[in-house]
Amino acid sequence: MSIAILAIESSCDETAAAVCRDGVILSNIIASQKIHEQYGGVVPELASRAHVQHIVPVVDKALLTASCQLSSVNGIAFTQSPGLIGSLLVAAEFAKSLSLSLNIPLIAVHHMQAHALANLIPSTTNGQQDGKPDFPFLCLTVSGGHTQIVLCESPMKMKVIGETIDDAAGEAFDKSAKLLGLPYPGGPLIDQYAKKGNADRFKFPEPQIPGLNFSFSGLKTAILYFLQGHEQRDPAFIKENLVDICASIQKRIVSILLNKLKKAAAETGIKDICIAGGVAANSGLRKAFEEAGKLNHWRTFIPKFEYCTDNAAMIAITGYYKYLAGDFVSLNVSASARAEW
Repeated sequence: MSIAILAIESSCDETAAAVCRDGVILSNIIASQKIHEQYGGVVPELASRAHVQHIVPVVDKALLTASCQLSSVNGIAFTQSPGLIGSLLVAAEFAKSLSLSLNIPLIAVHHMQAHALANLIPSTTNGQQDGKPDFPFLCLTVSGGHTQIVLCESPMKMKVIGETIDDAAGEAFDKSAKLLGLPYPGGPLIDQYAKKGNADRFKFPEPQIPGLNFSFSGLKTAILYFLQGHEQRDPAFIKENLVDICASIQKRIVSILLNKLKKAAAETGIKDICIAGGVAANSGLRKAFEEAGKLNHWRTFIPKFEYCTDNAAMIAITGYYKYLAGDFVSLNVSASARAEW
């Protein structure tokens, strides 16, 4: 029997819907919210209101693009946690309504589990289907709110073996960009400027955190003091050295991430290594990750760019595996701003 999953994602400021049939993504529609740029960050109330406006047309377009009738959908998947509670509730209540009206299973998905499983989405390059990681594999999931190393033993069995004890890598990028006077979202702009800069020009410290956990709060403080000190002596310092500063900041954040990932790979003996999440779209991280893979004889995997940032395709592929496992929830389920895997 063919299995079609309709998935909805609204954990932050992207309203997204996707259709997956038998593990193949047929559509992946995303509506972005530009209104937050003027505030320098996501405003939760504005985000939830925009989700209410976008969700129906986004779901309609996902079904139309996939040539899928709502009556032929076998299950409804939605992001249950983590995220902005007002935003999460929009998708959760919409998904529950569809599940009830269609009398089909409801599937709750953890956002970070979905990022890891984005590496299982089939894709093609030059007409050839790309490979997927074999279980068990390690996945470095990096975003604005999370930084984790996940041991993935199966689609339904995952364990976080390392995580940030304070700030996330994506936050370090965005806060550094703000210190540099770059507009929101600043992380992608650091990546753009870094391509033109000398990454060895300025040195920033690497936190000495034992085990596989991460820390970025100290690095952010070091960057703040570095910029303040130079600006006191030369008010034009940032403007005149922007590309080198960006390249140096990016190099340090990437090295922190990859040094822990190398340690995790050595400790577990696992050679199939993945990255995922919004920061996985960073070109510096992608390049350094692939180079590390060659040096350490890993099989490396990175989702397509569109599956790195918040999207519903990753919710759909996770929903598909949960459907196969019979992992359904009742209509009494509630969204949660923070929840363990």
